Amino acid sequence: MDLKEEHSMEEEHSMEKGNSNEKTKVWRKGIPQKKGIPQKKGIPQKKNGSRKKSNPGRKSISGKKLSAKDALKTAAELPYERFLRFGPENLTEIELLAIILRTGTKDNHVLKVAEEVMGLARYPKEGLLGLYDVTLDELMSIKGIGEVKAVRLKSLTELSMRMSMAKAREGLNFTSSGQVAAYFMEKLRHRDTECVMLACVDAKGQMICERKLSEGSVNMSLISPREIFLAALESRAVNILLVHNHPSGDPTPSLADKELTDNVKETGERMGIRLLDHVIIGDNRYVSFKEQAWFS
Repeated sequence: MDLKEEHSMEEEHSMEKGNSNEKTKVWRKGIPQKKGIPQKKGIPQKKNGSRKKSNPGRKSISGKKLSAKDALKTAAELPYERFLRFGPENLTEIELLAIILRTGTKDNHVLKVAEEVMGLARYPKEGLLGLYDVTLDELMSIKGIGEVKAVRLKSLTELSMRMSMAKAREGLNFTSSGQVAAYFMEKLRHRDTECVMLACVDAKGQMICERKLSEGSVNMSLISPREIFLAALESRAVNILLVHNHPSGDPTPSLADKELTDNVKETGERMGIRLLDHVIIGDNRYVSFKEQAWFS
């Protein structure tokens, strides 16, 4: 068989195959289709079937996307996790505040909110001590701090002060002017107004109770020895101490301070309830009438 014959046979075979396919199409077209039976269509591809799910990653505090590994590393450094890993003593004041606040806002991370809270403290009372003087309105001026969080923060500062006082009270002997000043120092030195306190003491020098006699714009000459000793009698006090603060920070006694002290001391001697001391609290300073030998 020569090459020409071979080519003609291939062409003939191809033509026969084409004619056969055409006949098959015509034959299938003539078959009536039953109603209700859908014709086979191409199998639709699932949209996400062949695609791998992309991992968008987590956002860091700065807003940048992180890989899963970096996200875990970042989460481990958040205040709560750091507390569990390293203990509270290894956290900054801002991190501890962030744990108390728990959440921030969409645009303000909780650490940033805590930093703004700390920024409200005014000189010279900076840091946590300065938060004692911050008002609820000032706290709520920060985006992310509502009334609930503001009350929570003010409760925290009050608890801190009371814990400090409770610790100072352990083994405290109120016959010592220095110990009396240490006990009342944190409670009174931050106040913007004058506050007069009465400490009722038993025979062993242990405090029975403390009473607030007055607060605000105090005129010491108007405080009556009568109300002082009524409180002392109610508490069954053997001895008493007067303690008040000077918001200016200077504990030097005024003339009114000295007059009140003399009146209370004389009344106490007649009633059998001795005035042990009158301590004036300034800013990390104090003056004791007993230490200064101003008692006659």
